[in-house]
Amino acid sequence: MSKRILATASILALTVFHGQAAPIDQLIAAATGTNFAYARLARLCDTFGPRFSGTTNLEAALDWILAEMKRDGLDNVHGEEVSVPHWVRGAESAELLSPRRRSLPMLGLGGSIGTLRSGITAEVLVVTNFADLRARPQDAQGKIVLVNQPFTSYGETVQIRYHAATEAAKAGAVASLIRSVTPFSIQSPHTGMMDYSNDIPKIPEAAITVEDAEMMARMQQRGQKVIVRLTMGAATLPDAPSRNIVAEVSGRESPEDVVIVSGHIDSWDVGQGAMDDGGGAVAAWEAVRLMRALGLRPRRTVRAVLWVNEENGLAGAKAYERLHKEQMGHHVLAIESDSGVFRPTGFSFVGSESALASIKQFAASLKQIGAEPVTAGESEADVGELRQDGVPTLGLRVDGSRYFWYHHTQADTVDKLDPRELGQCVAAMAVMAYQAADADAPLPR
Repeated sequence: MSKRILATASILALTVFHGQAAPIDQLIAAATGTNFAYARLARLCDTFGPRFSGTTNLEAALDWILAEMKRDGLDNVHGEEVSVPHWVRGAESAELLSPRRRSLPMLGLGGSIGTLRSGITAEVLVVTNFADLRARPQDAQGKIVLVNQPFTSYGETVQIRYHAATEAAKAGAVASLIRSVTPFSIQSPHTGMMDYSNDIPKIPEAAITVEDAEMMARMQQRGQKVIVRLTMGAATLPDAPSRNIVAEVSGRESPEDVVIVSGHIDSWDVGQGAMDDGGGAVAAWEAVRLMRALGLRPRRTVRAVLWVNEENGLAGAKAYERLHKEQMGHHVLAIESDSGVFRPTGFSFVGSESALASIKQFAASLKQIGAEPVTAGESEADVGELRQDGVPTLGLRVDGSRYFWYHHTQADTVDKLDPRELGQCVAAMAVMAYQAADADAPLPR
């Protein structure tokens, strides 16, 4: 279906509902009545591809978004300048040389240093976890350490990705490999951010697939010598200019008071960044577009923010907090979607008990799409930067059963998402933002 047909269908849907139902019902019906948001996300992802910080892909996508938001008739459309890290992957490869030759699917980890052009060829030591490595440091000298830790939860297992290079370097290793942070794999390596310790030598780090990590563990158990050649052209360049994107529906009574609805527009440099987090960014954008199209102008301003550089630095959220520091007292609530736009199941809230009670009342209207549960929990990364100023935060929760299958891989593409589920995510975010913005009083802190 063409974009023009989708847009026409959307307008017809809005015409039917406008003036005949409460604003909440209008928003839900409009969000779930067409595939407009999905079509816009697909065009973004197909046209510009991955949107990694420091790339022309990202900046071209931001230009397009700004132009589209102006065509949508949104208020105060602009970019806010941010200086972002600029890490480049370069040419990279990993090859098993012994006990047989095999090209290993791999992805260097963000922030890693590269190797010499000739690469690093060394025997591999497979360990199960950091405790296993620390128990046998003499075995790691001069080797490539592979940490083959199975996935439990993302929060726990991702610590391997962050710290494997440092732990391996402490033991005298020349490079580090990790089993990709995922519960499911079809020979799919997963990238993501890693970190170094300032007082430990830096060594290259990359992720390989679950299948190959398990294979090398079996080889080692049989007493076979495992030798790998790792080549990485990774480098960190000077910071690059970029922008957060802002667009609003201005409040009719207290426009200085703001409810943020958001997602991060940057992605890793693989796949399309459809799930992480193009879908969340488009859902936030669509929430304010629908308010504008329906003629719904709440008491307070609803501001869509598309953050940059969530993936490898949070520079966008940090810059926003600094730029708007004096207005943080007028930020009523900050909502973010950054867990994929699968079927919405509720929200995670961080704020006062009294504010939580109000949020639960707002969410009751989402029972029809199964998104009404609200629990106290953790902030999403970008809006979490506003917590230091006391801003309450709300994170959209979704069915996460498949999220980490595709997370930070070449397979994060539009086809993994369902238009109906994306529409439900739009509805959930729009309804919560509108009610917080239109309530008689701001949420208590």
